[in-house]
Amino acid sequence: MRATDEPAPPPGESARPGAGDEYSATVLGSHWFQRPEPDTTVTATVREVSGVRDGGTRPDRTEGAVLRFGPGVQGALAHRAGRTPPPAPPPVRPRRPGPRRYALPALVLLAVLVLLAWQRLGPELAVRGAAVTAPSATVACDSTADVVGTVTTNGRPGTLTYRWTRSDGTSSGVLREEMARGQKEARLHLLWTFEGPGRYEARAELRILSPSARTTTADLTYACP
Repeated sequence: MRATDEPAPPPGESARPGAGDEYSATVLGSHWFQRPEPDTTVTATVREVSGVRDGGTRPDRTEGAVLRFGPGVQGALAHRAGRTPPPAPPPVRPRRPGPRRYALPALVLLAVLVLLAWQRLGPELAVRGAAVTAPSATVACDSTADVVGTVTTNGRPGTLTYRWTRSDGTSSGVLREEMARGQKEARLHLLWTFEGPGRYEARAELRILSPSARTTTADLTYACP
């Protein structure tokens, strides 16, 4: 019960403890334990600043009162995939050697080929000259004279065919001389043997048959008292 001699507190002002012997615990409890209205200031501010709507991108994480928003892992990958990669530098082409580098080897090879072709396909064996030499002194009794025929050629390889003919009517038949490459001279020998007493004026004839026809002779004397 409130004393009748104390004035009533003004309207809207609660009774303070100690102001009197009695106070309303119910009114005081309802004042101190009244639940405050929910504060939506932070949520509204974050929504207004970030522009997040229902169904939008959720923040990656929350640190205290600061909220960070981002595209997330999938969004980052999509963003990277959408970037155009920088153009690759053009390939460096190796420098090709100039034609002058191969000029000297090409000339050497060409010279070798020409030489081989000339040696194989060049002119054939040809006779340039022929001569026969007989002993200058008189052939003695029962002795053999060495008559030498000298044939000059152009140095090409080939076969030289010839025949010796003596003045007594005998012939050697066809003989052959192989000429090597670069050989420009051939010495052909005729061994003529004389017997018995007497004096004989003899002649030896060298007839070239191939590669071209040519004839040359030499005289010699046999004397045996």
